[in-house]
Amino acid sequence: FSLYIHIPYCVSKCPYCDFNSYAAASWPEEEYVCALTAELERRAEEPPFLGQRLETIFFGGGTPSLFKPASIGAVIERASQRFGLEPDCEVTLEANPGTVDYARLAGFRAAGVNRISFGAQSFNDTTLRFLGRIHRAEETREAARMARRAGFERLNLDLIFAVPGQRLEHVMADIGEAAALEPDHISAYNLTFEEGTAFFAEMRRGRIAPLASDEQAAMYAAVREELPRRGYAMYEISNYARPGREARHNLTYWRAETYLGIGAGAHSFARDKSGGAGRRWWNERVPARYIARAIESGYAEAGSETVDRALAMGEFVFLNLRLREGFALDTFRGRFGRSFDEVFGARAARLFEGGMLERANGRVRLTERGVELADSVFAEFI
Repeated sequence: FSLYIHIPYCVSKCPYCDFNSYAAASWPEEEYVCALTAELERRAEEPPFLGQRLETIFFGGGTPSLFKPASIGAVIERASQRFGLEPDCEVTLEANPGTVDYARLAGFRAAGVNRISFGAQSFNDTTLRFLGRIHRAEETREAARMARRAGFERLNLDLIFAVPGQRLEHVMADIGEAAALEPDHISAYNLTFEEGTAFFAEMRRGRIAPLASDEQAAMYAAVREELPRRGYAMYEISNYARPGREARHNLTYWRAETYLGIGAGAHSFARDKSGGAGRRWWNERVPARYIARAIESGYAEAGSETVDRALAMGEFVFLNLRLREGFALDTFRGRFGRSFDEVFGARAARLFEGGMLERANGRVRLTERGVELADSVFAEFI
């Protein structure tokens, strides 16, 4: 199974970010690591994680690279002791380019991290300032070079496009700069204005406005064309990779498989392999309350829900449709005991006829038009 570890602290909160993150001048690192290990210990004693080995670990945030390598290593070591790691376990750490130096990166590598993900977002300093990033473009270039020297063969760069004030040539320049650093993976996200963020509030006040929908579509089309041209195959709506270098941790989510999330606000999902349903739960969001509860009992759940078979079937479809390969019809039947057409025949027929879905070689996937209008397709299955 896969393990997600949430570290919620940041130097500053980016105005577009709707993740469970908190700007802080200092943070209770030792206590937070104790809470994480206490939660790990408790979950390792119970199904469905008892006796299971880890295939991937992902440190997300927030800014996990603010924690010391020794702290990250302590969590990896405890996970290894309690669950065991597969020999090829993928261990990813998200990092802000403005928070690392060579010694820190070498420390993360020695601690067991084998994949680093930098939130580059752009290589245009004006765009970075607008996005509220604490780093500048040259720091990303240097961070990528240091990561290679520190022994990281796996490197992802995140990009954001459709930023107000951005033009198509800026997006193309960002792709060129990112590719020049030779990462094995690039994620490219369309900027969205999520409720609860500073950008959303500014938009409501009329101080900023999203790019026109046709501009956003043109940028997304350019990204989908240019990254594959540079050797990064599109394998998911926002993700591109060299052959065999897909983010295996995220594939767990998109394939609706079991994962454990620990840390403040982390979500988990346990699939019932006998019938396709499952259970989803989430932790206390406020770090201080999370720490207190996890250290006291090993539990910090704030809520949960049963994912019944009907909901699980819809989630399986729309999550797998994020992947360019889509899903195998036999996999759907094997998991749920019913055929895709039996469950979704009528609503899927409209999508096939409308050129949004296609069926080939026993699989269902989005067409190019379906990729452009993916949210509308997904809504049919939720």
